[in-house]
Amino acid sequence: MQSDSVQSGAVQSGPDILQPRFSSLLLGNCRLEKLYTGTRWAEGPCYFADGNYLIWSDIPNNRMLRWTDGLGVEVFRNPANCSNGNTRDREGRLVTCEHLTRRVTRTEYDGSITVLADRYEGRRLNSPNDVVVKSDGSIWFTDPPYGILSDYEGKKSPSELGGNYVFRLDPSGALSVVADDFDKPNGIAFTPDERQLFVADSGRPHHMRVFDVKDGKSLANSRVFAECDAGIFDGFRFDTDGNLWASTRAGINVYAPEGEMLGKIRVPEAVANLTFGGPKRNRLFITATTSLYSLFVNANGVQRP
Repeated sequence: MQSDSVQSGAVQSGPDILQPRFSSLLLGNCRLEKLYTGTRWAEGPCYFADGNYLIWSDIPNNRMLRWTDGLGVEVFRNPANCSNGNTRDREGRLVTCEHLTRRVTRTEYDGSITVLADRYEGRRLNSPNDVVVKSDGSIWFTDPPYGILSDYEGKKSPSELGGNYVFRLDPSGALSVVADDFDKPNGIAFTPDERQLFVADSGRPHHMRVFDVKDGKSLANSRVFAECDAGIFDGFRFDTDGNLWASTRAGINVYAPEGEMLGKIRVPEAVANLTFGGPKRNRLFITATTSLYSLFVNANGVQRP
């Protein structure tokens, strides 16, 4: 299972401490580790605590990979329909955004795949990008055009929707638009209490917005949470204290719940996404262009299930 492309060990990186309290989120004796290299654009990390493994996407290579602690890396799915974002539902099943087929799917316990959403009002989706599952079972995902802009990460095609939306898929199967004024909506995540939803815009402007969640089904009071100072925001996740860990082209920016940037973690490659994992949820897994990295931190991610 160990690939010839795996290069484990510490790599040159480091934190930029902007606020003293950022130091309390770091472990001085831990360094960034490279777990694997050999992807073209690594995305969508999703940790499975029950198996102590991580699944992530390699979009241009049309495959999904699995890293298992102590065993290394193997191909999880090939072809994978140019999958991008991944998460788990409350029953532990894998939920995946697919660029090539322009749909959101669920992998069942027996390995079969169920299509959850591929059309809105009869029109094909653009290319679902990132996805989260709320405690009520609803699935929220972003739908920018990256998978239809070229054949590199999907299939070049015209948009049938004429816009780039944030969607909510009700447990009943009803699909609704919850935000329609993004240029290219990308990363998405709920705060630990699910009272707010954060969405990154990787179009123009390069910022992240926050919404209040109303009745668990709609969004209100949109406002800018942070402007990206290094390329674009892509994927991001929260720790249990409400701090936000966001990918940028230079590494990871960490923000306090009120929006103050606490510090940065430099990564040798442009970061696409990240997630917390490990038995104690204190290991940050980072998908960065050609490689998978990890870093133990003094914070615990919001990991369900």
